[in-house]
Order: sequence, then structure tokens, then C-alpha cells
Amino acid sequence: MATIMIKEPRARARRPESDLAHVERLGSNRGTRFFRHVALCAIGAVMMYPLLWLLSSSFKEDTEIFTNLGLWSTDWRLDNYVEGWNALQYPFDLYLVNSLIIAVLTIVGNLLSCAMAAYAFSRLEFPGRRIFFALMLGTLMLPGHVLLIPQYVLFSSLGWLNTYLPLVVPNFLASNAFFIFLMVQFMRALPRELDDAARLDGCGSFRTFWRIIVPLCTPAFATTAIFTFISTWNEFFSPLLYLTDAELYTVPLALRQFIDSEGQSSWGQMFAMSVVSLAPIIGFFIAGQKYLVKGIATTGLK
Repeated sequence: MATIMIKEPRARARRPESDLAHVERLGSNRGTRFFRHVALCAIGAVMMYPLLWLLSSSFKEDTEIFTNLGLWSTDWRLDNYVEGWNALQYPFDLYLVNSLIIAVLTIVGNLLSCAMAAYAFSRLEFPGRRIFFALMLGTLMLPGHVLLIPQYVLFSSLGWLNTYLPLVVPNFLASNAFFIFLMVQFMRALPRELDDAARLDGCGSFRTFWRIIVPLCTPAFATTAIFTFISTWNEFFSPLLYLTDAELYTVPLALRQFIDSEGQSSWGQMFAMSVVSLAPIIGFFIAGQKYLVKGIATTGLK
């Protein structure tokens, strides 16, 4: 009993010290998190400033855009949007539709072809699979300009110049090794028992791919669709190379038309149409952001 009476006060005496240390630790952690969030907000504000400046400049006159680099203007005007919409040879909605057609077809092509190629590399057994996969990854290190002249000669001989075919058809042939690799890594994380169970139920390779693998790869498909849409929507060089008719121009080529041969530009109208062209990208990204983060985070995990 005496031993118990001696130990109880010591145990009680330690509790206030441990509680006080716990409170101090919580305070220091909260302080660290607070300053970390402040630093991240400051960095985010610096990164967002060019976009905010573009948005504010789209409401300014041309003479004020480069003399007033701030975000506030003394004379806000919507004329840049109204005039810029009809300032080119065709209304700006035509260029938006052209870019949307190419982007949608490119997304469909990449999803179909890259998914089937990734399924073959990740789930099927065939001779030379590792060699072909290594050769496919090797194309990632091949500069695109190396293929520029051969592709142009090929499409010219096929009579595809001044059409959307050179911009769309290669995507239906699994020409993008990055998306194939992305899907391969995602499909490898799926249990092999799913394939065995599908075979017991009488499913072949194609039915297993369509009924089992495709529904489980939604995050990887969403990631591919978002990256494909952004890259296709912003693509400037390929449409400039293959399209000569202004009626077929995409949004980047249309924005280039605001600058004449002498370097003079209607900056306010061009900035206004640039803001309009950014709206589909932002909307598409927000709609698929959840799947994008999940697809990138789970790719390559066992």
C-alpha cells in the first residue's frame, strides 16, 4: 500500500507536463502549417498573376494595356469581346467548333487505340512483348521534328493536306507512347484474378478488355482525355503546317490572325478572344479534376 501511495502522486505530477508539451507541440504544428499555407498562397498568387492580367487586359483599351500593368483599370469596356468576335474573316465561333471537332476526335482515337495497345502489353502474352514495349518507350526520346518531313510527304501523297485527317488519323493508330505507358502502368495494378474469372465465365480477350478492364480504368482514361484535350486545343504548329484554308483554322491559328504582317495587333481583341479560348480548357479540367488526380496518383502502384 505504501508503494502505491508513493507512485500515484508522481504519475499525477507527470500528466500536467505531458499535457503542456502536447499543447505546445500542437501550437508549433499549427504555426508551421499557417506559415506554410501563407507561403503557398503567395506562390499561387504569383503564378496566377499573368492569367489575371490577361483577364483584366481584355477589358482595357490598347493604349492602356502596356502602360498600366496593374489589374485595375479606370475604364472597363466590353467592346473588345464584341469586336473581337467578328474581327476576323469568319466569326470566332467557327474556330471554336473546328478546334472542338479535332479535340473530340483526337480524344476518341487516343482512348481506343492506346487502351487496346496497353491491354496487349500489360495483360496478354505474345512473343517479343518486352522488345516491342521497349521500342515503344524508345519513341518517347525521338524528337518530333525528325518525323516532320516524312509525315508531310506521306500525307501529301495521300491527298490529306488542307484537311483534318493528318491531325486526327494518327491518333487512331496508337501513335502516342506516353498514354500507352500511362495505361499500361494502371492496368498492371489490376489483379490478374479478374482475367481468370472472366475466362471461366467464357469471356475472350476482347470481351475481358471491354467488360472488365475498361470500366476499372476510368481514372486513367480521364487523365488521358484531359491531357489530350489540352494539348490538342493548344496545338499551333501542326494545324499551321497542314491547314491552308482559313475556314478550317483552329483557335491558335485564329488568334495569330490578330497580328498582321507588320507586327501590329489589336491587343485588346486578341486578349479577349484568348480568354474565350481558355474557357473550354478550364471547364474540361474542372470536370475531370477528380479523375485526373486519382489516375496520376494510382498509376504504377501495386
